[in-house]
Amino acid sequence: MSVCPAGEDVIGEFLDDRKKFLKEVVKPLQDKSEMVYVVPNSDAEDHVKKRFPHKQVRSVSNGLRSKSIRAFLGVLPHMFQRNQAKDLAATYHFTFTGEENAQATVIIKNKTLTVEKGHIGDADFQLIADSQTWIRLLAKETGILSAVMSGKIRTKGQLKLLKAFSRCFPS
Repeated sequence: MSVCPAGEDVIGEFLDDRKKFLKEVVKPLQDKSEMVYVVPNSDAEDHVKKRFPHKQVRSVSNGLRSKSIRAFLGVLPHMFQRNQAKDLAATYHFTFTGEENAQATVIIKNKTLTVEKGHIGDADFQLIADSQTWIRLLAKETGILSAVMSGKIRTKGQLKLLKAFSRCFPS
């Protein structure tokens, strides 16, 4: 989230003389030494460090905790970090079992994300998971190792693709 100094009360000044407004209002805010809160390993963190090196970066959680598989799939486009996916081109098939059954295809390529219901095309990586275990994993209430060892999560494909997937959705 960011704050824009061009609300309705000052939009007139901006429209009247954009150059002056940027110099007198925006530039001092950009130059101000302050803390900026970002999700670690996100595009925002990279941007702040590159564009505003004088600002102090503080790490925070993204605050999003899916309570259902439907919510998880729905929030993926909002959490997607396109620059973290710059070299990734993969199709993922998710199969959720248990309390909440669902199938989904997630395609990441050319720094874009597509989420579709059902399994579409050939998957580079497949994940079959008990829905409640997956939700607990996302909430960091359980670990991936114990979920795999108990058979609640099964995968097919190169594990580096799962790691690449998680990099696109830092929390």
